[in-house]
Amino acid sequence: MGMAFSATFSNMVSEERLEQIIRDFNPLLGIFMIIVILNLGASLDYHAILGAGFYTLIYIVVRACGKYFGARFGAKITGMQPTVQKYLGFTLLPHSGVSLVFTGITVSILSGPVPECAAIIQGTIAAAAVLNEMIAVVVAKKGFEWAGELSGTEK
Repeated sequence: MGMAFSATFSNMVSEERLEQIIRDFNPLLGIFMIIVILNLGASLDYHAILGAGFYTLIYIVVRACGKYFGARFGAKITGMQPTVQKYLGFTLLPHSGVSLVFTGITVSILSGPVPECAAIIQGTIAAAAVLNEMIAVVVAKKGFEWAGELSGTEK
């Protein structure tokens, strides 16, 4: 609902007003993101993160392939431009907020019946999110550059 509201709202106000609202809201957004991330990470056990190495690698690779090829397939069947087909998947790689939320839900459900699985899942997703947010941001930026979407870059 938040995304639908944001899309509708951003199309109803002028560009100048929207830029002003975004400029005023960005400090609050940063604070709220820090609160959400701290809340999700407060209960993490760093031993679980360090022990999830193999699972983390598998998760990162499978997630990246799914995002890249899923975006490419979707862009292709909808007839998008070749640059969108080639580079959209790269720009989606850093977005792992939903997986963190679902991890919190999953861990809270599994911590009673199978706590060892909950610890593995929590460690895997947390480690993947940390690594992914460091590496995938660079890849996403490159995707925007390769697509010619950043000012001063060529297609």
